[in-house]
Amino acid sequence: MAAEMRRRMMRMMAAAPPPPPQRRPLRSSPSNKPKRGRRRAESRREGGLTYHKTLHFASPPFFISGVIGAGIGGTSAAYFLRQKFGRDVQIDVFEKGEVGGRLATLNVEGKYYEAGGTIIHPLNLHMKHFVKELGLSVSAIQDGLRGFYSGEELVFEESGWYIWNFLKLLWHYGLNGLRMYLWEEEILDKFMRIYRYQSHDYAFSTSEALLHALGGSDFLQRLNQTMDESMQRAGFSQKFINEIVTPVMRYNYGQGASINGFVGVVALTGTDPGLWSIEGGNKRACSGLLEASKAQLTPGTVLSVEGKTRQEGRSGGAVKFYEVMYNSATGLTSDSYDIIVVATPLHPKIASIAFHNIKPSIPGFSRPYEPIVTTFIHGQINASLFGYKDPSQFTLSDVFTMENPNAFFYSLSVVSPVQNTTDPFLGSHVWKAFSAESLTKEQLNLLFSSYDAVEEKKWLAYPHYSPPEKCPPVILHDHMYYLNSIECIASAMEMSAISAKNVALLAYHRWYNKVDMIDQEDLHERLKTEL
Repeated sequence: MAAEMRRRMMRMMAAAPPPPPQRRPLRSSPSNKPKRGRRRAESRREGGLTYHKTLHFASPPFFISGVIGAGIGGTSAAYFLRQKFGRDVQIDVFEKGEVGGRLATLNVEGKYYEAGGTIIHPLNLHMKHFVKELGLSVSAIQDGLRGFYSGEELVFEESGWYIWNFLKLLWHYGLNGLRMYLWEEEILDKFMRIYRYQSHDYAFSTSEALLHALGGSDFLQRLNQTMDESMQRAGFSQKFINEIVTPVMRYNYGQGASINGFVGVVALTGTDPGLWSIEGGNKRACSGLLEASKAQLTPGTVLSVEGKTRQEGRSGGAVKFYEVMYNSATGLTSDSYDIIVVATPLHPKIASIAFHNIKPSIPGFSRPYEPIVTTFIHGQINASLFGYKDPSQFTLSDVFTMENPNAFFYSLSVVSPVQNTTDPFLGSHVWKAFSAESLTKEQLNLLFSSYDAVEEKKWLAYPHYSPPEKCPPVILHDHMYYLNSIECIASAMEMSAISAKNVALLAYHRWYNKVDMIDQEDLHERLKTEL
């Protein structure tokens, strides 16, 4: 019902102290002097966006950029850094695990399923560009029937008949369903301005400045109030929020309507029509971007970043740089960089990085990340739990749960393998459950009448949202940037890509002192008359 309604209304748009570390020398140009010559810029338009490739032949110093993290944010950052700075920059990407980060697949009886970031929206223009640029194939995520479960019964369930769904929605919730999609679309229309701003190379020094440039004080207000408050102020009923909106929040972010109002809208888009994923796994975008950026992958755990200075030649001045110390298979090593992009959450259980000799000092970030357990179960659903006496009559492919102690899972969905989304197991399905803790044997037996295989993956998936929100800084130091600051607004693949381009533009403009391209006001009015 929701998908069909949205389809009709959406306006589609294109341990002990280790031995002393090995120390690799700071790399420089062969002459150890700045290169001189000319600079040439190339650009092309595609899908309403302008993608720039700047080839540097002017007089930028040959310099080195280090990116910490090879998830979608880090690999996107490497890609956009290459586009802006051109071929005269060395880009190293550090990764302690597998390329992809929170984009990962899990093997269930010989078939692989998306265990991390799964869905991509049709309006995610950066992700669409990556797929086209990298020559990847996409798989449409089929719209199935959804049910909303209170922990005791289904309070609302869709059927295959559009008119019947519409009447049921109208009977239960009045015009709340229709109004929600119009409300969501109005917010998305404003958010889409980011692509125009970035196509003109504008950057923002804080996450709040970016949000304000898109939707003014209204967007900032959503960041500082709960989704429940935001929707009540817009006139939505508490019954609709509790029974429909909250389950969608739990499905997408493992939290209820107490999350901030902006991330709540992003969560709603996760039920829109036209959703898709990358065939073979979304993590393929990360490996593709890494290759396209011609960055060097450095396997290892970054331990610290230290600010340092060096003398540039006999008569040159002091030049600041950063020394990154990391643990790799060859032991403790350090490398030096001119620009650093931190593209991993600065959370002690995810990336515990110490910062030394940085003035002013970088404060610790105390924001907790939400523990999510993704469980795959190949089995027969226990339809009687949801009120069905005849299992053959149970046709739901998604079950979203309300906040209730009896609802021990956030959601339950039929999924298909990444290799072939039209080839599920015959006779039974593979279901994916999201929960706060591992499902016990008793809980599995309650959910399934029988099952053949169970596999799980634990995540610290996204921030715990608790408005009012104060976003971490984007600029950690002179030329050190925090890409994951954007997650205070919302955590999603496209949000990481947007932040990656913003950080690349910000680093470029600050390197060349182009202050007129940073934090500009009234961009919407200034740009809307341009061709």
